[in-house]
Amino acid sequence: MEGIPGENESQSGVFVTVMRRGLLKEHSSILNAVLHLLDWAGIIFAAWLAHRLYLGNSSLPAAYGVVIGIVVLLSALLFPRFNLYEAWRGASLFDEVRAMTLAWALVLSLLFAFAFTTKMGIQFSRGWIGIWSVLGWSALVCGRLLLRVGLRWLRSHGYNQRRIVIVGTEGLGEELAERLLISPWIGLQVTGFFNVGGGAPQPGVPVLGGLPDVADYVAKARIDQVWIALPLKDQDKVESLLHELRHSVVDIRFVPDIFGFRLLNHSVTEVAGFPVMNLSATPMVGVNRLVKAVEDRLLALLILLMISPLMLLIALGVKLSSPGPVLFKQGRLGWDGQPFKVYKFRSMVVHQETGGQLTQASRGDARVTPFGAFLRRSSLDELPQFFNVLQGTMSIVGPRPHAISHNEQYKELIDDYMQRHKVKPGITGWAQINGWRGETDTLEKMSKRVEYDLYYIENWSLWFDLRIILLTVFKGFINKNAY
Repeated sequence: MEGIPGENESQSGVFVTVMRRGLLKEHSSILNAVLHLLDWAGIIFAAWLAHRLYLGNSSLPAAYGVVIGIVVLLSALLFPRFNLYEAWRGASLFDEVRAMTLAWALVLSLLFAFAFTTKMGIQFSRGWIGIWSVLGWSALVCGRLLLRVGLRWLRSHGYNQRRIVIVGTEGLGEELAERLLISPWIGLQVTGFFNVGGGAPQPGVPVLGGLPDVADYVAKARIDQVWIALPLKDQDKVESLLHELRHSVVDIRFVPDIFGFRLLNHSVTEVAGFPVMNLSATPMVGVNRLVKAVEDRLLALLILLMISPLMLLIALGVKLSSPGPVLFKQGRLGWDGQPFKVYKFRSMVVHQETGGQLTQASRGDARVTPFGAFLRRSSLDELPQFFNVLQGTMSIVGPRPHAISHNEQYKELIDDYMQRHKVKPGITGWAQINGWRGETDTLEKMSKRVEYDLYYIENWSLWFDLRIILLTVFKGFINKNAY
């Protein structure tokens, strides 16, 4: 397709472009490692400086070193849960400082709780702790500020870019493109413009086509973000574009023309002077992500400890019922559409699917062993998925993961089907406890399952999860549709 980068470039030219424009983007893990080390160094330095200022001694006792090590460990575990090592490109410094403040406060709270529980707090100077708390926060914030300044310089020189396309009209859309072009420090490289309303192209931004060309270009050109800059009256065009992009996991941002409105208590991200609203986003960010991770790991560990004797008996039963492995592993799509292997107790005889096409189990399926039928009816075949939860590929509560071939089938039939991947898949879910489990032999059944899954994502909370878990205990294991 015309306009895809690299089609008319020499091999050396492509290599130079990748090295210059994509070096830091492709090695973002290096930046994350540097940022981790910067945070840890700031915490350690702040502790040493507080000891030097308050106690007048540059040599830290061994006990103080242990406390510092505990804080660094807690920071390493908790800071990622506040997205502190994710890209803050385009977000305000205030938002990043607020997240850092909450994360640091949580680390200190856990430290104080540990000291109170173990009664070891009396061994340390409260003045040192207080000064360290302030200096530690200051060091962390200063580190973030220095990183922003450094990245701003790098991006202004063409490094660490995100490739975006703009879909809009010759008015708002082209003004947005112009603002981004004169703000290279943001790190958003405008690859091109899709003109919806006609008119002259913006200088410096190639016009790549119209609305029907967006999805194909995004799929072929490795675009990171699609920015929709259309008036609110063009709702039909926005809906049409979202429909075309329903199979893509590209980030979608909407820049509405809202300057004539008076808004109260609305949170709008500002990038290059434009208000930006996310049309499609996961609820698992910031504190929510931390809560969900703690909930999953803690409950999964406790449940596995309780059910381990039962799992051993089931493993023995599977082995004796038919030849083959105890566990069945199959590729599924997880959070953000990333593939992973789901674990189950094998409930069928070992067989090969005809033509590689996966066939759902149906009533009276000859492939299902008698013992396997019992496991499927009671959902006991799902128990190994608690290991998936400990791995971080699944949650206890979430949309059920479907086979990849089923995803390919139903994403063409149900518009919002792929939005199920905005959260981790779950062992149980809102759809399952409401009866939408088992074989989905009709489009209506799958549509209802997706409807309940999307309701769960939109209304997620810790209490909603606990409610689903409780309901699963009473009504989610045995179901007439499970066979």
